[in-house]
Amino acid sequence: MWVRIPPWAQMVKKLPEIYHSPLLAYIVGIALGDGNLSNPNGRATRLRITCDLKYLKLIQKIQASLAILLPQNKVSIVKRPEKCIDLSCYSNKWKNILEWSANKGSKLIQGVPVPNWIKINHEYEINCLRGLIETDGSIYSDRKYRAVMLTNASYNLAKDVFQIMISLGFRPRFYTLSNGGDRIIYRVRVATNVDTFLELIKPEKK
Repeated sequence: MWVRIPPWAQMVKKLPEIYHSPLLAYIVGIALGDGNLSNPNGRATRLRITCDLKYLKLIQKIQASLAILLPQNKVSIVKRPEKCIDLSCYSNKWKNILEWSANKGSKLIQGVPVPNWIKINHEYEINCLRGLIETDGSIYSDRKYRAVMLTNASYNLAKDVFQIMISLGFRPRFYTLSNGGDRIIYRVRVATNVDTFLELIKPEKK
């Protein structure tokens, strides 16, 4: 007799079986957006994700996703004075999962891109984009029409987002902005077929 396993149960797996899953692609997107790695105790790497307190449903969603990915690891919440919180989870698996290091500088310094395994699977691309838009993205009105913008200081990441959106059938625009100094910001914007894009990605910020 065949038994159908519900989607949520399929996600609850021990590593390395959970590798290359939609859940992992989503968490990679979240981490690429508002996450950072550190090793404050010298024993285990900490993934810390910063969230604005006005997005309570998103905070709960990220917390639950981390708990499903690493069910044996505690996910803690620390309130900060800037009306935001830090979600933290310690694991020595983060380096392999996220493909960047805690001791080699920021994501920007390391030039962290979207992992290749995500870019060869549309389902993974969608889930990764969802995480990125929920953290580094914005959905707004432009002359009564909705638009989606992702802003990041990493050229590698912005370029990957641009290519992923094209691979999913959309026509994004790529912008490079400078403040006149050394800081350069990259923006990827979707302004056509936005409703179709949002229906596909389904970001919590919608």
